[in-house]
Amino acid sequence: MALIVQKFGGTSVGTVDRIQEVAKKIIKHQQQGNDLVIVLSAMSGETNRLLGLANQLNDQPKGRELDVLLSTGEQVTIALLCMALEQQNVEAISYTGNQVRILTDNTHNKARIIEIDDKKIRADLAQGRIVIVAGFQGCDEQGNITTLGRGGSDTTAVALAAALKAKECQIYTDVDGVYTTDPRVVSEARRLDRLTYEEMLEMASLGAKVLQIRSVEFASKYNVPLRVLSSFKDGGGTLISAEEPQMEQAVISGIAFNRDEAKLTVLGVPDHPGVATQILGPIARENIEVDMIIQNTAYDATTDFTFSVHRNDFQAALTIVQKTADKLGAKEVITDNKIAKVSLVGVGMRSHAGIANTMFETLADENINISMISTSEIKISVVVDEKDLDLAVRSLHTAFKLEQ
Repeated sequence: MALIVQKFGGTSVGTVDRIQEVAKKIIKHQQQGNDLVIVLSAMSGETNRLLGLANQLNDQPKGRELDVLLSTGEQVTIALLCMALEQQNVEAISYTGNQVRILTDNTHNKARIIEIDDKKIRADLAQGRIVIVAGFQGCDEQGNITTLGRGGSDTTAVALAAALKAKECQIYTDVDGVYTTDPRVVSEARRLDRLTYEEMLEMASLGAKVLQIRSVEFASKYNVPLRVLSSFKDGGGTLISAEEPQMEQAVISGIAFNRDEAKLTVLGVPDHPGVATQILGPIARENIEVDMIIQNTAYDATTDFTFSVHRNDFQAALTIVQKTADKLGAKEVITDNKIAKVSLVGVGMRSHAGIANTMFETLADENINISMISTSEIKISVVVDEKDLDLAVRSLHTAFKLEQ
């Protein structure tokens, strides 16, 4: 028998009818001879509803109590799915993260998994039961309920698959896999049969929101094969696994993009050692993530320093940078919060030259200006005006023949 961990997201269990459909899917997999551990999210919209209730009472609730509240969403769905399976004469048992003992650190609202006690689960599987576990949650050493942050059910599923040495961890969602790019922007976008962990990590970090980044990191660390599937239609989905040397890799696997970017430039900063940390240090201390960085040195012993942040952090970053610029004696701070980032991702870049040149030529042919460039071994990212984003994605998708 193969052991498979399956995770169903909020839209998959959003109504009683949807939960019954999930139960049928699970029964079908069991009848094919699989041992099953199921991880569930809360019903779609439930976590936001609970947050709204909390904020009506206290606009800054304590992390501990917020975790107690938010963890109830998954408790509802695991119990309901158990009831649906029992109605079909299938034996199942549900566990909260605390009951399984998914041990985490004590960072409320953003806890990290330390270890999982798999004894109860293995005993139930041996009895022929389907085991249903609440995603997104665990407990610390003191028994306090903790939650893993948005999208944490993906991480729960991968962690369980690693602990149980499952054959595969299947993530059921409202899309039928990972595409070459967003089909809403490029109608010819193609579902990918396979990606490496590296490629999926890059695409997830660059704006492809199919999987939580931490879940992919976990899968890569413990070599857990991940498969993204649709809850609403059949298909093979996209398998995410380690790179296999004998495989012929596509040069470019996909195009990721992010509309929510902003950039700040400090002009005329005195050029001396440590200027970068003087500018970025105060930003980091406010937990603002910096993405791309460019520093240009001029002939007059000054430097222009540009960096990008998420648009939500733009105003906070600007306030900090203006103070820093005054202290450093910089000429001025200029900004642009109407930019977007487009990225080519593919492990095939390692063995193919000319990718960057093709990208730049394609964008130039469309009269799209590039204001920042960042590269890694398997990624090239550029910043363009937000108004040019869709055209950039479509033209690059065609140039690299990703529809084929």
